[in-house]
Amino acid sequence: MSRPRAARPTRVGMMSLGCAKNLVDSEVMLGHLGAAGCEFVTDPGEAEVIVVNTCGFIEPAREESIRTILEAAELKRTGRLRKLVVAGCLVQRYGDELRRSLPEVDVFVDLDQVPAIATLTGVGGPPPSDLPILPARSRAARRRGPSATAAWTPATYLYDDATPRRLATPPWTAYVKIAEGCDHTCAFCAIPSFRGAFRSRTPESVGREAADLARRGVREINLVAQDSSHYGRDLGLSDGLAVLLERLDAVEDLAWIRVHYLYPNTLTDRVLDAMARSHRVVPYIDLPLQHAHRDVLRRMRRGGSAEGHLRLLASVRAAMPDVSMRTTFLVGFPGETDAEFDALLAFLDEARFDHVGVFPYSHEDGTPAYALADDVPHDVKEERKARLLARQQPIAFARNADRVGQRVEVLVEGAHPETEHLLVGRTRGQAREVDGHVLLNDGFAEPGRLVPVEITDVAGYDLVGTILGPS
Repeated sequence: MSRPRAARPTRVGMMSLGCAKNLVDSEVMLGHLGAAGCEFVTDPGEAEVIVVNTCGFIEPAREESIRTILEAAELKRTGRLRKLVVAGCLVQRYGDELRRSLPEVDVFVDLDQVPAIATLTGVGGPPPSDLPILPARSRAARRRGPSATAAWTPATYLYDDATPRRLATPPWTAYVKIAEGCDHTCAFCAIPSFRGAFRSRTPESVGREAADLARRGVREINLVAQDSSHYGRDLGLSDGLAVLLERLDAVEDLAWIRVHYLYPNTLTDRVLDAMARSHRVVPYIDLPLQHAHRDVLRRMRRGGSAEGHLRLLASVRAAMPDVSMRTTFLVGFPGETDAEFDALLAFLDEARFDHVGVFPYSHEDGTPAYALADDVPHDVKEERKARLLARQQPIAFARNADRVGQRVEVLVEGAHPETEHLLVGRTRGQAREVDGHVLLNDGFAEPGRLVPVEITDVAGYDLVGTILGPS
C-alpha cells in the first residue's frame, strides 16, 4: 500500500510598503507564516499567496498601496496566485471601504490580527525554506487610494521576543521595534488614531530579542518607535530609553546600536549621556523637527522654536562631538507663509544637519489639521520642498568634505548595484536606506564585515574610501 504524498508547502510572497516599523510587522507575519509551514518566494509569478502589507499614512502612500494591490491581483489571471491578502495600516484605517471597493482581495488582516495571519490565510505545510520580501513595482495609478471619511479603531497589538519573526533585511542588520503607537497629538498626523496609544515593550523583552539577533549574526540593530525617546514612560520608567540603551550595551556580540525617531520634547540629557557613554550606540541622532518657525510649530501642535531647536542641537553636539544628525521637515502646512518658510531656510543654514528629508504636507482625514484650510497650493508645496533640499545640498556636501582624511569604521554591504568594481558600505553616521553610502574603490571585505576605511574623496551625498589592512 503506497503512502499518501506529503502536501507541498504553500508558496507565499510578501510585499512590504512604508516605514521600517511596517517592515517589522511584515517580518512578524513572515515568522507566523513560516511557523505554519509556508515556503517563501521572491518571484511574484511563483507565489500562490501574496501578502501586501500596506501603508496608510498619507495619500501618496495609500495610492502606492492600492497600485501594488491591483498589480498583485493581476497575477490571479497571469500567474499561480490563488489568494491575495492585504494587511496593515490601510486595513486598520479603511477596512470597511477596502472590502467594498476591492473584490480582488480574498483576505484582509488588520494590525491586531497580525498574529493570526496564518489562520486567516488558511495556509500550512512542511517546514519552510528561507525567505525575503517581494519588490513592489508600481506602474501608473489605476485607482486612487481611499479618501472618503472612514471610522476606524486604534490597534492594541505589540509583538515581543517570543513572537516568531523572519528577517527580511540583510543578515547583518535588523530593525527592533521597541514600542508601538503614539501619545502625541501632532496636528498633521493620524497615526495615533489607528496605531493606538503608545505602548512600550519591556527592557527585558527588547534585550532578549537583541541578544538572540546578535547570536544569529546581526551586527547592527536599529531601534524604532514612533517616538523612541518616549520609551518606557507608560511602564513608569524615568528616562526609559537610557535604561534600555544601558541594557543593550551589554550585548557583547552587537557592534552598532542605532536609535531612530527621537522627539525634541522628550530627548533628555540622561538619554544623551547614555548614548555618549555607550560602547555600541553609534553617534547618530534622528530627530524629526518638522519645522523651525514658532507659529508653524504651534499650529502643528508641536511646540518649540528655532532658538529652542538650536539649543537642543548644541546639547547633542556637546555630548557627542562626532555626531551625525538627520532631520525631516514638513512644508506647506496650513497657513505657512513665505516669511515662515524663509525662517525655516535660515534655520537650516545655522543647524548644519548631515542628512535632511523633506515632505509636502498632506491634508489627512482624522487629523486635527483637517479642520484647517489646506491653503498652500500643491505647486507651492513642491517648490518649497525643492528649495529646502537645494539649500541643504551644499551643507551636506561640505559636511562630507570635512570627513576626507578620516579613518572610520565601515559596515560593508556588498557590491555596488551598478558596477562590480566597487563595494558599498556605511559609516556609523549613515543609516540604512535613508542616508548616503561609502563607495569602497580599493580593498575587499565580505558583506557584513566591519572594516577600517580611510575616506579619500566625496561623491555628492556619498563618501569614497579605501579599506585599510587585511579584511
